[in-house]
Amino acid sequence: MLADAGWDVGKGNASTNDVVKEAPVQYQVGPSNEGRADYVLGDDNGKPLGVVEAKRTSRDPQLGRKQAEQYADGLEKEHRQRPVIFCTNGYDQWIWNDAAGEPPRKIYGFYSKDSLQHLHFQRKAKKPVSEVAANPDIAGWMFQMEAVRRVVERFAQKKRKALIVQATGTGKTRVAISLCDAMIKGNWAKRILFLCDRRELRKQANKAFNEFLPSLPRTYVNGASAGDTANRIFLSTYPAMMKIFESFDVGFFDLIICDESHRSLYNRYRQILEYFDCYQLGLTATPVDFLARNTFKLFECEEGDPTSNYDYATAVSQKYLVPFEVTTHTTQFLREGIKYSKMTAEQRRQLEEDEAFPQAIEYEQVQVDKIVYNKDTNRKILANLMENGIRVGSRLGKSIIFARSMKHARMMEQLFNEMYPQYGGKFCQTIVSDDPRAESLIDDFKGQGSNSDLTIAISVDMLDTGVDVPEVVNLVFAKPVYSYVKFWQMIGRGTRLCPRLFGEGRDKTHFQIFDHWGNFEYF
Repeated sequence: MLADAGWDVGKGNASTNDVVKEAPVQYQVGPSNEGRADYVLGDDNGKPLGVVEAKRTSRDPQLGRKQAEQYADGLEKEHRQRPVIFCTNGYDQWIWNDAAGEPPRKIYGFYSKDSLQHLHFQRKAKKPVSEVAANPDIAGWMFQMEAVRRVVERFAQKKRKALIVQATGTGKTRVAISLCDAMIKGNWAKRILFLCDRRELRKQANKAFNEFLPSLPRTYVNGASAGDTANRIFLSTYPAMMKIFESFDVGFFDLIICDESHRSLYNRYRQILEYFDCYQLGLTATPVDFLARNTFKLFECEEGDPTSNYDYATAVSQKYLVPFEVTTHTTQFLREGIKYSKMTAEQRRQLEEDEAFPQAIEYEQVQVDKIVYNKDTNRKILANLMENGIRVGSRLGKSIIFARSMKHARMMEQLFNEMYPQYGGKFCQTIVSDDPRAESLIDDFKGQGSNSDLTIAISVDMLDTGVDVPEVVNLVFAKPVYSYVKFWQMIGRGTRLCPRLFGEGRDKTHFQIFDHWGNFEYF
């Protein structure tokens, strides 16, 4: 296990400069005043970095803690450097950095030499909590600075996990970057891992780090990252990290930031957080009342009581986000399904002309959602947006249509091009995950790509979360939503402030939601 963490371990009973086996230790209890530590992990200068007490596999490794502590006392007297204490039975490991005032905790492997050297460096170089503060140039709003302060204070209390709940559009990424800046400057962290859901969000985070901390070397995580000591910020998606996390030693990162930390993180990616022994911060926009109990548990917070909370209503009242107006445009067909038994005589007559067995037409609303694609209804949805959506100057403002499926999205794009051929196919486009051009289409929608005409994005999950386009003023719910978490993430696409959107001195004041499936009534 020591060799797996990169230590040079001799064969059999042989020792090396890195790992001394059965190491003699002075100043011990007993007639000879000498003991023998199972393993002493050495620094390049010969001083002890760690001491390991190994019990047989049938015994609890913590039974060796007192013995290991006495070895650490002796080594400290001899070398004037207190080693970090490890206890193991070959399966379970515990670390005790008692010189830093930390309690023992279970870990999933040994620290590498580099990681252990950094732990010793931190003992001397770590600045007091009063000197670890948010940089107002990165996150200058009061609630953002308060969030950083609360997380730092929690870590100073020897707690290793924290959770920030912050409404979409209030700068969660800025808070995270400000925390990174504060912890690196305070020598609380050297290497930081930023985890997010998708490559587009990773790209967005990379751009934000580049804007606010350009001097910090950063990289995307790949198979060669485990030995990378040059970079400070590592960015990855959860799925990519799942494939390679065990190639790193458990102490490689000092801080892991988990973007959009809700249920999927606990269910699918929890192993990543269990494996690494470091500070961990969860970020989410999900309202506190709807966060799963597991999320609070994962970040060691009392249920309903995150480390920091800043909700949408407060953000709107303090003018950090814009409010929305909802227009409900549903039909009986969308609300209740389509049923011969509930039709008027005139409707039945029309159906009888088109259907061989009209009495068999009994679709529930849920079935309508899954199997019925009514072109006329979708034409009305598109026309409603074009006629009633918020305009910027003479043209429609940036708009997102949330479609039910890829098939539905492509049908809506086709219908738009039939209804409004004058736009030449560039004004309204589908952005879905199976399209290899998805990332460049998102750039177009943000106004950063080659097609600056792209104004209406039809999304299937791609734009529901995380993507920041402050110019968005119209959202169209062209599908039913059953998850309250997702519902608020979708609303969050329009909440951001956008100064001078309508001209000098004319900022974005609100955004419009067109709800065609009664989602607001449902929630």
